Amino acid sequence: MENTASILILISGFAHAVVNAIMKAGKDKMSGRALIDGFSALMLAPFALLVPLPTNAWHWLIASTVIHGVYLLALIKSFEQSDMTVAYPIARGLAPMLAAAGAVAIFHEPISAYVALGIMCIACGVMAIGVSHKFKASALLWAALTGACIACYTVVDAQGVRAAPTALSYIVWTFLMLGGALGSFFALWRGRGFIASVAGQWKPGLIAGALSIVSYGLALLAFRYGATPRLAALRETSILFGAIIAVVFLRERLTKLRFGGVAVIALGAMVLIATG
Repeated sequence: MENTASILILISGFAHAVVNAIMKAGKDKMSGRALIDGFSALMLAPFALLVPLPTNAWHWLIASTVIHGVYLLALIKSFEQSDMTVAYPIARGLAPMLAAAGAVAIFHEPISAYVALGIMCIACGVMAIGVSHKFKASALLWAALTGACIACYTVVDAQGVRAAPTALSYIVWTFLMLGGALGSFFALWRGRGFIASVAGQWKPGLIAGALSIVSYGLALLAFRYGATPRLAALRETSILFGAIIAVVFLRERLTKLRFGGVAVIALGAMVLIATG
């Protein structure tokens, strides 16, 4: 199942990079996030009648929803104050190291020397891409908070999806709670600005909402069958796809240092895939 989990997490990483690129490209990022979460919840709402209730996982779902709320706010703020090639790598670079530390220290998940090496390679490569660009101190703080939240909800959701009766049950209810609570919260926060943004952003929001289901749904499925430290780091290969998208579609620069970071990430990914 480790090989299957690896494939799922890599597909998840690609979809995640696309979702973030769509969000970054939008003019009103808070409204865009509300649309993404709202659409994903609406798409999965009918399945709530077909899957069992996430018995024994409600507390994990509630904790995950709260953490995601802080994460999305920090992500929006970091995107508003810096390029995607800065905010995205810093946040994603911190996440695998913190997630691995939490999974091992708190839940006693196993980790080998090779997995630790792969995690360090990916984290260092991702961080190299981010710090190769000038950025505001406030942007760095928002990106760091984003990374800490990613690590927290990764560890929480890995435990939650294993505690639920089925993976699909946890996946459906994750999106229902995130879309219902967070989508509504961000929409209300924007107020009239949200209504004005819907006309211009609903189509990319719909696409990103569907891809969000693919991205995090596959990640949750992978976490049910694989070790959190390894998979959390492997998912950060999304930065490889994110860098390509940022350069080709968002017209952001890719310096030599960033290119070197991409190469180190690829090396770390190969190590982690080999350990599977």
